[in-house]
Amino acid sequence: MPLFQIFMVAVIQGITEFLPISSSGHLILLPALTGMADQGQAIDVAVHVGTLLAVMLYFRADVGPALAGLPRLLRGRADTPGARLALLLIIATVPVILCGLALKLTGLDDALRSITVIAWATILFGLLLWWSDQHGRSEKTAGDWTAREAVALGLWQAIALIPGTSRSGITITGARFLGYRRHDAARLSMLMSIPTIMASGALLGLETAMDANTALLRDGAIAAFLAFLAALLALSLMMRLLRSVSFTPYVIYRLGLGAVLLWIAYG
Repeated sequence: MPLFQIFMVAVIQGITEFLPISSSGHLILLPALTGMADQGQAIDVAVHVGTLLAVMLYFRADVGPALAGLPRLLRGRADTPGARLALLLIIATVPVILCGLALKLTGLDDALRSITVIAWATILFGLLLWWSDQHGRSEKTAGDWTAREAVALGLWQAIALIPGTSRSGITITGARFLGYRRHDAARLSMLMSIPTIMASGALLGLETAMDANTALLRDGAIAAFLAFLAALLALSLMMRLLRSVSFTPYVIYRLGLGAVLLWIAYG
């Protein structure tokens, strides 16, 4: 695969994976504007690995205790902050796994991957993000997260199976409706991405492992590294800006992106 294409796919995926602006919308635009062929599942797996490493590094203060708490959780004890966080993340991941399997088995996942669906989802869920951000309360912090709210955010996350929704965007929307502050809503959304990316990456990895070769492994390593750098930069900027800026700029961007996609779809 040409290095330029690897660079474009990795950087776009790395940046848009965590910003609430729809990664699928951008990956639809890339071949439409450049004529590039689909990058294939191997590169998809690689960029998933890169973004996963980036979010785990950035939130290492949360990830470390959660990983350390897993042994206690396996013994049926969620009596430490880390074990409790691990339990809540597992609870929040169950809905998207079940819904994802249902879509996969019924074939509906392919039916949803139209540019029209992505365009309308980008616009409508962008407006919902704006509404939740403007009208949601700002009284809760990430430490207030409960099992009941983990189920609720897990259901919100399952909506992201509709391409164009944005996983980060819809979970931030749900967290803002629940009353979480902007920064804390984003923090919960990013932490929820870790087991979700692991699950989707494992599924894609199993499907592509048999076709791996030296050239593919090299391309994948480059893609993973570039996605890691792009995701880490995007995370750092967003989390810093959220202390003083709302989600409105991302919503405006989504409306413009959705309009372009609609123009392509209907033009």
